Amino acid sequence: MLQLGEKIIIVADAFEQNLPIGDYGYLIAYDRNPDNAFDYVIRVPQANRNFYVTAEDIEAEEELLIVEAERATHEALIDYALSTFNEKLFHHLMNGESAQAEEPEIISQETLSQAEFIKQVNLRAWI
Repeated sequence: MLQLGEKIIIVADAFEQNLPIGDYGYLIAYDRNPDNAFDYVIRVPQANRNFYVTAEDIEAEEELLIVEAERATHEALIDYALSTFNEKLFHHLMNGESAQAEEPEIISQETLSQAEFIKQVNLRAWI
């Protein structure tokens, strides 16, 4: 739930009431009427008006900034992978594939000879 006085961004206009999408505003009240479809009352300084809005129509500015920063970072990593011809990083970013090679399967302790056991321990020691 959003806090009173919190800076918000208008992201949608569900009831087509000509909300200024993309503009910022401030949450000034909760609408506690159970018969009403609206959740909040916001003040938009640029429009010099108050609007009744639903929770889906607005988003906290901090959350939008975090999402935008993650998107910009992801795009920068894709650009870096393309410019350095790093195919593994590119596939990891685009498909979510693992950038590292799969770990070898663990063989049961009963079937290992002494040489195989030492080989497995040495492989894990390097990781």
